[in-house]
Amino acid sequence: MHPNELLSEIPGLRRYARALTGDAWAADDLVQDTLERACTKHRLWREGTDLRAWLFTLMHNLYMNQLQRVRRQNAAGREVDVDDSEAELIAPALPTDTALDLQRCLLLLPEEQREVLLLVTLEDLSYKTVARITGVPEGTVMSRLSRARHRLQALMDGAPTAAGLPRAAEPVPLRRLK
Repeated sequence: MHPNELLSEIPGLRRYARALTGDAWAADDLVQDTLERACTKHRLWREGTDLRAWLFTLMHNLYMNQLQRVRRQNAAGREVDVDDSEAELIAPALPTDTALDLQRCLLLLPEEQREVLLLVTLEDLSYKTVARITGVPEGTVMSRLSRARHRLQALMDGAPTAAGLPRAAEPVPLRRLK
């Protein structure tokens, strides 16, 4: 791995991390952790494979590990630093006539939907690459992307339900297909 190759991927990593975390400082920390992990684990990357996908996989795994750690700490009832659980905080309910901005709406999406939406739309990665990064089948990527788009549209339109979630978030009965 040539240092210039790694440097050329930093803007994309920062963009994705910023959209994922919703916070510039947390995004910079995530990018730094990702680059540090890439440098220490550089032997795991195979020459000729997609460096970008490998870096996004590292970032995805680091982010998921951080979320799990925060959730475990919250479940154990221990004190948690607000900065560490920022993504878990829910924004106060806004009047329905107040339009939410895109960043806030993105942060209201479930993690797995937001990740797929950002990787496909913001980073312009293929479904196959996103599937490899997130560790799920391509069909799951497409399904999450579709649900994320519908839910994001509902959030942007400001159409909450009684529980404060957009109508797209309500359970949909399953149909049997032949």
